[in-house]
Amino acid sequence: MAADYSMCLGTAGWGVWHSPDAGQSWTRHRAPFPLNSRIQALVAHPKEAQTIFAGGDTGVFASRDGGARWERVGANGALPTIWSLAVDPVDPDILFAGTRPAGIYRSRDGGRQWEKLALDLARECSIGTPFVTSVVVDPDDHRMVWAGVEIDGVFRSLDGGDTWTHLEGGLYDPDIHAVTIAATSPKRLYASTAREMFVSDDLGDTWEPLDISGKWPLPYARGLAVKADDPGVLFAGCGETTTGEKGHVLRTTNFGETWETLPLPTQPNATVWGLATHPADANRIVAFSLFGEVYVTEDAGASWRKIAREFGEIRAAVWVPN
Repeated sequence: MAADYSMCLGTAGWGVWHSPDAGQSWTRHRAPFPLNSRIQALVAHPKEAQTIFAGGDTGVFASRDGGARWERVGANGALPTIWSLAVDPVDPDILFAGTRPAGIYRSRDGGRQWEKLALDLARECSIGTPFVTSVVVDPDDHRMVWAGVEIDGVFRSLDGGDTWTHLEGGLYDPDIHAVTIAATSPKRLYASTAREMFVSDDLGDTWEPLDISGKWPLPYARGLAVKADDPGVLFAGCGETTTGEKGHVLRTTNFGETWETLPLPTQPNATVWGLATHPADANRIVAFSLFGEVYVTEDAGASWRKIAREFGEIRAAVWVPN
């Protein structure tokens, strides 16, 4: 196993854990994260290989050395609790943050200052307070941005976040857990929910369900990741419920028509909450369960290893090359 990359994990109450050597050793970062910080979003900079942004209930933070050291970005209290972060791939000074209560904020100066964008998002829902689970910027046209809201569906902007449209054509389940884009031809958007996954091949105007109840071993759809060098390959995490007692990692190579359950070395102890990829190595994927287990594949899912250490409740993961 090559130890030429670093991993970071965002946790509920334990801030950020960092490994400089592919998961062999770990450090919990206390500074500059306030006590009991919940870090729910981690994202790699698209042009600076060692830069990572983190967001949660205590603001936005950045590391310039792969996660070894962190600093606060912007003022404490400038944003509500952050659940998702995205960096503009064309102009990385532009960041988007999705929050709870549901809102989308934009920064044009690398996270130092933020403006709340004009969206008409739900203020209440069946889970109490809605929140933005995903923000996705089109890698080919950075004026196109999508946001998934739990529970209020998917929104799209065609002008870099200035104005937004609620996308409703066929997306009958508004309980959005994750949204991702695949640069296929035509491009495809995927959105996962509590009991289904939807796909759109017209930039979100219309959606079709993939009928995962008949194709997946467990029905609860969560994290999504497109293979970095093959947009026709999609990975997904699933489970029984939000806090179910087991989970799986799944892969499709035909846009969700069929799925295979990938061979993890042990049965995960909870829903597989998320997956992390990076263009530096398209075959390396980090998957994590909600309750602290981490799995890594170096061959695009054919085989996996389990990280020996467990971490409590994990909400986000990222890896970057050293």
